Amino acid sequence: MNAINPDLELLDEGCGGDCACSGEYVEVPVEVAILNAVQGTIGTNPAVVSAARGMSHFGEHALGWVGIAAAGWLVDKPRRRQWAGVAVGAVGAHAASIVIKRIVRRPRPNDPSVQVNVSTPSKLSFPSSHATSTTAAAVLLGRLTGLPLPAVLVPPMLLSRVVLGVHYPSDVLAGSALGAASAAAVLAAEKRRRPRHELRARRRQLA
Repeated sequence: MNAINPDLELLDEGCGGDCACSGEYVEVPVEVAILNAVQGTIGTNPAVVSAARGMSHFGEHALGWVGIAAAGWLVDKPRRRQWAGVAVGAVGAHAASIVIKRIVRRPRPNDPSVQVNVSTPSKLSFPSSHATSTTAAAVLLGRLTGLPLPAVLVPPMLLSRVVLGVHYPSDVLAGSALGAASAAAVLAAEKRRRPRHELRARRRQLA
């Protein structure tokens, strides 16, 4: 039984090639049923699918979040360090998700009943890199702006990956948890650096 997802049972463990794994997985109903339910309700709306595709392109390799961080860095000079932290957090979270994907090597949904509505750069599924980088960026941007951005940005991105049929629900939930942990690491590092930064600023004022 697959340790990551109890709904998948590996029948042939041979791996290789470009695929996540050449083994055949039998998908038992739980997560596939959720995918079917989402795609059979809001996923039937072309506008929803189009918006989900747009979010997919925006979040690819965390580039959309890096762009927002870069814009903030350019216009908000007093807080450039925090804006840089947003970019670092999003990219770092994305990188962490890629490492885990290559260790776990879980294939993306491949049940015939699941419609895949967007292309993906790899066939690896766990965790969702979009969910990971979006959660990290949303937490850090929320902390920087004082806005409830995690509640606004994270659920739509998680749902979009299911609408598009490229991730299981557990993929996006795990990705979001990883993104939150990545953001917490960035915030902890900033907190450790702050006393030294403030000390240097006071020294410049006294000089």
